[in-house]
Amino acid sequence: MYGCKGIGGEFSQSPIPNPQSPIPNPQSPIPIPNPQSPVPNPNKVTLMTQALDQVDYNTLDAAKLRFIEAAKRTLQFAPTYGKVPASGLGGSANAFSFNLAPYLQTGTPELFVSLVPEGLGTADDARPDDLSEEELRRFWWNIGIKILSCLTNDAASSGMQTVLLGLYLPSSTPESVFTPAFLDGFLDGVVEGCKRIGCVYISGETPQLKTKMIPGRLDIAGSVFGVMPPGVTPIDGTRLAEGNAIVLVESTGLHENGFTPVRKLAESLPDGYRTKLPSGQELWAAMNAASHLYTPLVQAVLSEGIRPTAMENITGHGWQKLMRSAKPLRYVIEKLLPVPEIFQFVESQLEGGKEMMLSVFNYGAGFAFYTETEQDGERIVQLAKEQGLTAAIAGRVEASPTREVVITPFNITLKGESFGIARGA
Repeated sequence: MYGCKGIGGEFSQSPIPNPQSPIPNPQSPIPIPNPQSPVPNPNKVTLMTQALDQVDYNTLDAAKLRFIEAAKRTLQFAPTYGKVPASGLGGSANAFSFNLAPYLQTGTPELFVSLVPEGLGTADDARPDDLSEEELRRFWWNIGIKILSCLTNDAASSGMQTVLLGLYLPSSTPESVFTPAFLDGFLDGVVEGCKRIGCVYISGETPQLKTKMIPGRLDIAGSVFGVMPPGVTPIDGTRLAEGNAIVLVESTGLHENGFTPVRKLAESLPDGYRTKLPSGQELWAAMNAASHLYTPLVQAVLSEGIRPTAMENITGHGWQKLMRSAKPLRYVIEKLLPVPEIFQFVESQLEGGKEMMLSVFNYGAGFAFYTETEQDGERIVQLAKEQGLTAAIAGRVEASPTREVVITPFNITLKGESFGIARGA
């Protein structure tokens, strides 16, 4: 007698029946296997183990706890706008109790909000491989400021006060990216950025994506939730017009834009990122300079009762961003702010000259205000000075048949046809 073994479709001889066993009733029905029944897989435990091995939960959970601890340090940074309830953080969806009292007191009929997503790009890749632990901590601290900068400065360009921050940091090898130097430096930078801005770091995600990410690399992105102050409508550029004054506010250097060409330059130099600039500062450090956070200045301007006709965070596309409005206007720049050394060095090394530099980089001007009067512009310059920032009334807006930016000290005109992004188009 032969029977089915039932594993892998193999067959084998059945054991010899015990002669004392009762003789089967020949009339009894013979059980027929259900062809729909799943075939047991002896490898399923191994497969599950291998699958779990693909996700390093020990490292991820340890990092997540560090992120939560950092977030707890920011809970009191936005008292005007609300608080995190007593339940605290650590849930799948953390709550924030929004304070509507200031809006009700001013009779504000609408609540203007914004959700801004953004990614840091490759700024965190711009470093030599031999940084000391102290240099790494300083590097990552500045990166923590930079992710806050690229998120909140965009929100500030409409007048939004960032209230909540969420971060997204995927990697394929968390054990090699969530190092002590990273966790110490980056999280301290994020907390400091939240403190300066006045926002709460409320949520985040740190997934391990082995088939999607380059080993040893990290993507740093996030989003911010912002609101307009009570009684203030968003600054959307609709009031921008000829005769407006243009106020430029200094940058610290690259901020978050233009890293790809500068990284290629660094990698082509004999000393790479360790190349010394004329001041003695190394190239990686100049590239890594912590960005300015413009939200406090914007909120100070709005608190003074000044209502800019437009504001711009000067990042990608460089000074072309000055003509962000779809209106056919000419933006004449006659006065320049000091140009950080990093730009002077890059300009000396790359082809394209000043027109290329102005079309790609902020070239020393990180933020722009447009005002109806020079008096408002002068007040913004003073408010910037009170916050340790250099600013100047740099030019004016003129009527024009087309969009263009004219930088008179360099005799350069940036044409609107080469800049396809337009607000209000």
